Amino acid sequence: MESTTSDEDPTRKVRAVFVQGSAFAWGLQFAFLNTALALLLSTLLGASNAEIGLALALYNASGFAAAILIPMLADRRGSYLGWMLVCGVLTLATAALLAFSTSLALAILGLVVLGGPAAVGSSLFFAYLRAVGTGHRAVMNTRAMVSFAWVAGPPAAMLLAGWLGIRSVLLAIVVIALAGLGTVIGLRHSSETPSRREATGDTPSTATFSRGRVIAIVAAFVLLQATNATTTSAMTLYVVDSLHAPALWGGIALGVAALAEIPALMLLGRLSDQFGQIPLLLSGVAVGVIYFLLMTIVRDPIALVAAQLLNACFFAAVAGIGLTLFLDIIPKPGLASGLFTNTRRVGAIVSGGIFALASASAGFSAVFLFCAGLTAIALAVTFLAARTRPYDPHVRDRRRGR
Repeated sequence: MESTTSDEDPTRKVRAVFVQGSAFAWGLQFAFLNTALALLLSTLLGASNAEIGLALALYNASGFAAAILIPMLADRRGSYLGWMLVCGVLTLATAALLAFSTSLALAILGLVVLGGPAAVGSSLFFAYLRAVGTGHRAVMNTRAMVSFAWVAGPPAAMLLAGWLGIRSVLLAIVVIALAGLGTVIGLRHSSETPSRREATGDTPSTATFSRGRVIAIVAAFVLLQATNATTTSAMTLYVVDSLHAPALWGGIALGVAALAEIPALMLLGRLSDQFGQIPLLLSGVAVGVIYFLLMTIVRDPIALVAAQLLNACFFAAVAGIGLTLFLDIIPKPGLASGLFTNTRRVGAIVSGGIFALASASAGFSAVFLFCAGLTAIALAVTFLAARTRPYDPHVRDRRRGR
């Protein structure tokens, strides 16, 4: 027995390193690319603002379609790691094309054909974790590594661009993508032989939801993602126009929210085993309503920054518990992770209308008030859709001391 334990523990430790390293690498490469993409197109290819807008729109549309198609293909055979390798190669091809392209049209074509599908690798990773039976707490801890990558990536990319030039960002993306491919290869070699269930991409949900209730929850998450995108876009303008403070305070507020999101994700992962996902999700969304209402009465930068702790708890619930909930209520892990990723993309599109409508009517305070109302609607929809959710057997067994 002792020898078995000693044989297994190193393997588990190695797998844990590969899992966390993969999450960080896949998050970091697209934190670099998405942050620097507009600057890359402008600096290297002389793209105008309108052309950059078109390129970003087509790139995101390609990512939207690929986030449905590729995970569905991966679900058929449970080949999540194999498709992640494909996505890694596409990332390398995208970086090379942007580095050496002399035509804006060719660069945009490359973003559509290569870049959009390449971005699916991150969501496939969480589908893989679900397929091999990874628990909620471990998934959310891994999601925290992606958040950490998005905290570190944008400033690192801009520092690198300012120091060595914009092409150095593309070289960094290549290096990071190669590291990500290495972690995927490591996971393939350290994984146990998949069971028949995993090979077909079918994993039993811990809750049975009808199609209508799944659609309702997807719609609720589009609203939640839209409110987050709206307030992120409005933060700096709100600081300048409503608080009459330097724009720097907007960046500080967003930075504090992003940093606080990491421990919030880890805490929610720990609590999810004890209290279950739905109660924690509803609590987190309720905190979001309080946050948005509080932002309508904030009058100084210190209070603004303090309020971001509520924002971090809210978005950690949406990003972390939302991901594990989708993986539970949708039997196909790839489809589940792809749909969850696309709620953020659709939410970002919806946020433009919210921002324009609310800010035009009564200023930036109205933006937060409008977001509070939409978050309350999403809270009600989620509550109604999940009100008959069966007990999570893992939570029940823990409460019985098993």
